[in-house]
Amino acid sequence: MTDTTPIPPTTTDAGIPVQSDEHSLTVGPDGPILLHDHYLIEQMAAFNRERVPERQPHAKGSGAFGRFDVTNDVSAFTKAAVFAPGTTTETVIRFSTVAGERGSPDTWRDVRGWALKFYSTEGNYDIVGNNTPVFFLRDPLKFGHFIRSQKRRADSNLRDHDMQWDFWTLSPESAHQVTYLMGDRGIPSTWRHMNLYGSHTYMWINAAGERSWVKYHFITDQGVQNLTQAEADELVKLDTDHHTRDLFESIDRGERPSWTLKVQIMGFDEAKAYRFNPFDLTKVWPHADYPLIEVGKLTLDRNPTDNHSQIEQGAWEPSNMVPGIAPSPDKMLLGRMFAYADAHRYRIGANYNQLPVNAPTSPVHCYSTAGHMRYQLATDPVYAPNSKGGPTADTARYGDAGGWHTDGDMVRTAYTLRAADDDWGQAGTLVRDVMDEAERDRLVDNVVGHLRAGVSEPVLQRAFDYWRNIDRDLGDRIEKGVLQ
Repeated sequence: MTDTTPIPPTTTDAGIPVQSDEHSLTVGPDGPILLHDHYLIEQMAAFNRERVPERQPHAKGSGAFGRFDVTNDVSAFTKAAVFAPGTTTETVIRFSTVAGERGSPDTWRDVRGWALKFYSTEGNYDIVGNNTPVFFLRDPLKFGHFIRSQKRRADSNLRDHDMQWDFWTLSPESAHQVTYLMGDRGIPSTWRHMNLYGSHTYMWINAAGERSWVKYHFITDQGVQNLTQAEADELVKLDTDHHTRDLFESIDRGERPSWTLKVQIMGFDEAKAYRFNPFDLTKVWPHADYPLIEVGKLTLDRNPTDNHSQIEQGAWEPSNMVPGIAPSPDKMLLGRMFAYADAHRYRIGANYNQLPVNAPTSPVHCYSTAGHMRYQLATDPVYAPNSKGGPTADTARYGDAGGWHTDGDMVRTAYTLRAADDDWGQAGTLVRDVMDEAERDRLVDNVVGHLRAGVSEPVLQRAFDYWRNIDRDLGDRIEKGVLQ
């Protein structure tokens, strides 16, 4: 029988009907997100406060300290001191899974996150990303819902493949990332043996004020190595902390894992006419169009001595951008610029930047005062403007942080479609042109095993169609494998 129960409209927590479940309020289809989108703010703020004390996503993880050495001159593109020729900067990095809790196994199939803090002479610069160059979503309004679909059910407190595929198949923009997740990269052998992608698009500004767009790629010097599902399942029985242990012990042995930072650069005006939206987080920029340019080397050489103080209380946030680096119209990046810092204020406290691991090594001259757990002394005046000798913004030097022109009506809609904008094309290219036959076979086996684990109709049929949209032959093989 067909269920005729009417579906209720989504509302805010105050019971007010919302205008969209998928699109933030922006200035035109491609413009910035507006602060007065109260529903987006409610969604992100409520999501950040759902669990304490562990992180909402990325709860299971660990990290290390190191340094970043600039090996190439990229001053033609950015004036950021951290990337100035010959510069060495101290760093701290944290690796993690996305969906699992703090006690979950390191080798579950999941995207791996990473967050890197540069203790720059111009303040802290943070980059966050994954071991894949894309993400499941392109709009932050759906982020909390996505994470909930990967965690545990409200009734049984069990993770549930049915709700995962329910969300993915109703969100076709997830196809590119899901293809990575279900392929070999879904289980890296160690954190040392995976690439680290900034994923988002950022803006670089040089000393002359010229702007360009940039994507970060930290390429592992150890080589990419992954685990099969069978190998990962065996490791779960032997060591649930396999990745954590491997990183700590490798540095303890003096092996010093490293990554070479390379970037893709797109001219500022090129973005306007590129064949797909270059700020869409579900897309990659083809290397044939934008080849990799070396910047420097990240080396990890020191383990934490107190994991809680130095890693678990570490706070990384995409909003930490130094002069010469600025955001792009990437909607997910713009949403994360609020969400990360807000999560830290809730999880750690209002003065989280005073903790040693988060404190910048550059001078701090700000008007923040009081608040929970503050220990650095505030000095009068604690307000601006003032005539008492307090710090003053150096507008002449730092006033132009970089930006882009935008106008349009306030709308809730997807990015403006361009000629090559679709949700399936790059995922299909990944399957047909990047993976070899053995990788495709493992992809099919991984998806079949995942779908057999409790995925119900009509979600199961949608999953078959989902994969056929990516690649018809692949989808047919997956359906046959599940139903035989």
